[in-house]
Amino acid sequence: MTTLTTQEGNRIFYKDRGPREVRPIMSYLDWPLSADDRDNQMLFLLGKDYRVIAHDRRGHGRTEQTDTGNEMDTYASDVAELVRELDLKDAVHVGHSTGGGRVIRYIARSGPGRASKAALMGKTRGWLK
Repeated sequence: MTTLTTQEGNRIFYKDRGPREVRPIMSYLDWPLSADDRDNQMLFLLGKDYRVIAHDRRGHGRTEQTDTGNEMDTYASDVAELVRELDLKDAVHVGHSTGGGRVIRYIARSGPGRASKAALMGKTRGWLK
């Protein structure tokens, strides 16, 4: 299991697929979903020569349950730590529903060169057709 331990000591589960030298796409999911729910989209994007990263938001999937930090600022901080750990540059950040809120919060706080584009999605089915 691939995890990042945050500065607070919480473990964040993530999937990182594809070559490291190509443009990364970071996928943010709706509140009840896990990284596994993006496997089909990840396979599609891998076939288009992208690196794809999906993570389980704090308190969901295989990411550690916490009593604190279950709000947008901490979610954005968790993403910032993951982006730094994976050394993502010029990434496309794609969010669905509440994942879109996390995209906006992360990009508003991210350092230069980490994000190149943002895509906010309202539907989970068919967004890559």
